[in-house]
Amino acid sequence: MSRIGKLPVAIPDGVTITVDADTIVVKGPKGELSTPVLSHVSVKVEDKELIVTRANDEKISKSQHGLVRSLIQNMVVGVTKGFEKQLEVNGVGFRINGGGQSIEMQLGFSHPVKYQAPQGVDLKVDKMKITVSGIDKQQVGQIAAEIRALKKPEPYKGKGIKYVDEVILRKAGKAGAK
Repeated sequence: MSRIGKLPVAIPDGVTITVDADTIVVKGPKGELSTPVLSHVSVKVEDKELIVTRANDEKISKSQHGLVRSLIQNMVVGVTKGFEKQLEVNGVGFRINGGGQSIEMQLGFSHPVKYQAPQGVDLKVDKMKITVSGIDKQQVGQIAAEIRALKKPEPYKGKGIKYVDEVILRKAGKAGAK
């Protein structure tokens, strides 16, 4: 039995879950998210819990069991609390401006780098930190990864864009000549 799949998803107050033949829709105070129902699992709502069960013990059924339960749990958390990732910009002369849906960054290139976030994702700038927030966990993580990829942190001085909790392993510079 899947350790994650067998756990019920608690439905907090203010959240409604609608299970159709082909989609699961989760509505909450922050918005609405949906995901398709996969073929080898069934989803049912009982009292204040959502239970995911699988059809048989085949490998595909086992893998979809835990996946669907995790996706639904992430949707419930997203429409109630939301998700956020924080990025930190390190480097001499690096600057960040903007907020909301778009930011403009000076990252040591000959031109400013502009980044436009899609609907549903909010960007906040506080000095040299960027906070990416939204209700869809996958989308928030993808946007944070795209911003980080604009100037990855380098191992010698640590310049670039990194996650706040990320540790950059430093390398020693070249030894001086005699």
